[in-house]
Amino acid sequence: MKNNHKFFKIVFGVLLLPFVCYGQQELHQNYSLFNPVPRTMVREMETDRPDVTESPYTVDAGHFQYETDFVRLIKEKSEMQKTNTLLINQANIKIGLTKNTAIQIGFQTYGRQKETDFASGSTETTHGFGDMTLRIKQNLIGNDHGNFALALLPYIKFPTSKYDENSRFEGGLIVPMQYKLPGEWNLGFQVEVDRLKDQDQPAMHTEFLQTLTLSHQLIKNVDGIVETYYTYDFKAHQFSNFLNAAVQMEVVKDLKFDAGINYGLQHDAEKQFFIGASYRL
Repeated sequence: MKNNHKFFKIVFGVLLLPFVCYGQQELHQNYSLFNPVPRTMVREMETDRPDVTESPYTVDAGHFQYETDFVRLIKEKSEMQKTNTLLINQANIKIGLTKNTAIQIGFQTYGRQKETDFASGSTETTHGFGDMTLRIKQNLIGNDHGNFALALLPYIKFPTSKYDENSRFEGGLIVPMQYKLPGEWNLGFQVEVDRLKDQDQPAMHTEFLQTLTLSHQLIKNVDGIVETYYTYDFKAHQFSNFLNAAVQMEVVKDLKFDAGINYGLQHDAEKQFFIGASYRL
């Protein structure tokens, strides 16, 4: 329990850092939440989806971006049970606060979870509103220029779920990076440390995640994305490896649709299938 408290104190501290510096930033920036960047001056739209690797770029000050899974199916299997979860409108609202800082509010509008216990053969189905997440993205390098960008993205997840009775406070720190390569190729990289609930018992564990993603335009307004990542559970001393693929299509300016798969290679690693969209106001 003490380890959990220390971990979440660190995450909360990083979450508050942008607000501590907010007043100093305003001395040097003309634009803020209440003084939006003119539409003619906004950056190219960047999204944190559809891959696991987050974007290091923030939403322009005073602007809003809505990203969501229309539908996401998650399949999990452990030695004790099998879990299938259906999520509808798993959304992320992004709000630009300053030139390099944005707040994000995530929520799951509806979830349906079916658990099957292997020992007894019994099944349990629950449904309802899901968890809520607070994230703050602070870009450190390359938000406006250059071929390399880096950001900090701490988060806290609140256990508001009605479909997951074992939902608990979770949190972590994400460090996304991106290189713009020649020929309009983009190389993304991310490291992440999380404090997460155990799947089969009411306890917590620390997990490390590292990703590598490559994206390129397939045809006009359609990007292809391939990604690999792994997680390491420090409690179970277990690696899980994933191969992901997705396509993202820009329908009109500031509106993109996507679809993809996150496929765990191990027998007990998650398999996810999704369709979603991103829209900037």
